Amino acid sequence: MYAIVDVETTGLGGDLNRITEIAIAIHDGKQLIDEFHSLVNPGIPISPYVTGLTGIDDTMVMNAPSFADLADTVEQYTKNKIFVAHNVGFDYHIIRKEFERAGMEFKRKKLCTVKLSRQIFPGLRSYSLGKLCSYLGITINDRHRAKGDTDATVVLFEKLLQHDHQSIIEKQLHPHSGESALPSLLPKEVFDRLPETPGIYYFIDQRDRIIYVGKAINIKKRVLGHFYDKKAKEIAMSSETSNIHFEETGSELLALIREATEIKKNYPKYNTAQKRSPKAFGIVHYTDRAGIVHLGYSLLKQVKQPLKVFYSVTACIAFLEDLCEKFDLCPKFTQLQSGVERCSHYKLKNCRGICEGNESVESYNERVLLAIESIQLSGKNLIIVEKGRTEDEKALIEIQNDNYFGYGFISVEHSLKRYEELQDFITPQQHYPDIQQIVDSYLERKTRGQDYLEYKHLKIHAHFRLITSCFTI
Repeated sequence: MYAIVDVETTGLGGDLNRITEIAIAIHDGKQLIDEFHSLVNPGIPISPYVTGLTGIDDTMVMNAPSFADLADTVEQYTKNKIFVAHNVGFDYHIIRKEFERAGMEFKRKKLCTVKLSRQIFPGLRSYSLGKLCSYLGITINDRHRAKGDTDATVVLFEKLLQHDHQSIIEKQLHPHSGESALPSLLPKEVFDRLPETPGIYYFIDQRDRIIYVGKAINIKKRVLGHFYDKKAKEIAMSSETSNIHFEETGSELLALIREATEIKKNYPKYNTAQKRSPKAFGIVHYTDRAGIVHLGYSLLKQVKQPLKVFYSVTACIAFLEDLCEKFDLCPKFTQLQSGVERCSHYKLKNCRGICEGNESVESYNERVLLAIESIQLSGKNLIIVEKGRTEDEKALIEIQNDNYFGYGFISVEHSLKRYEELQDFITPQQHYPDIQQIVDSYLERKTRGQDYLEYKHLKIHAHFRLITSCFTI
């Protein structure tokens, strides 16, 4: 039995994405036997772009049930059935996260109609649902709505069943697993659900603690490599592993970034080398009770989005002194002097008197804001576009002023005209020095290979798939 599923979402990036509509069609391999469809109240605003695409707005879902209210129904409709979707990784991931929020577990065998179509109907230019249906003569009513897309996927799946002369569906459901090497505490079904795609993976012990985080081009193959490895550390780590979580990234670059982030966040027992980071400091700004904007520096681990990063206090001080000279700023309000009523820096003499009340707050702040703007303009501001988790998706990695800002995913079918629209798809993240080194190395390789696209003024093409590498804001 198959549960053919499609969801519409709020359009937010990463795990912030929530379901706004769900449709499920139950198929016995011969015919459709049951259906379920409902709008869903996501509990958060829907992206204006998504509203334009799907027609679903906040008013439409205001009185709809939450996913938690529908969880038991979705559980019953999909129980003991194979989960089928077009780009199954997306729909399955979103639904599994919604079940987690509802305090429930969701595990199903999966089939992806994109992967099946590539093997059963090879050689097509695109395997998006719209293009596939056009090629196969399938009518789609209500495109980009859960019910309409599910109805079309049902017909597509029936055609795949009819033309599967090499048992491709059966092979996808029962891949060779290599279970003989699995640790004694790890259930076979946990290993079986690991994807053969780029991403990161977490080894979990019996106390539900993360003991190792790794990255891989092929998650399943890399995990199996740990179990075959006979080094003492690998044997000990494997023997403690009772569960494995994973996160698909689509590209090696995002896998490297996510691995560095998760190691710094969780400090796993067996990631000894990667735990250590060079001591770093971030240039920051804040406004005091009098309304004066201060500049200063702090340990990077205490700063979420620094203006600039340095690796010594001396470098921070030299940078702030330079800003004071260029913009006539006060050493007292740039962390160069403390515990004084008025500045008396031995080197800097061009303060206009803000510390003595001889200059207005507004006038002083204007120059501070110009200094901040100069810092922001001096750094790289990029959206790197990489492979997504599926063929019809792209990964977005945002760099603001040389610092890693966040990541997200977007369908290649989305059309974007302004940079601001991308923010609906980006999940903000903590910046770490390791990530800056990863990104710098990536950009150096891209520049050498001459496939690095740079836009001095952002003009997004009408269709997102035309952006191939990265662009500058």
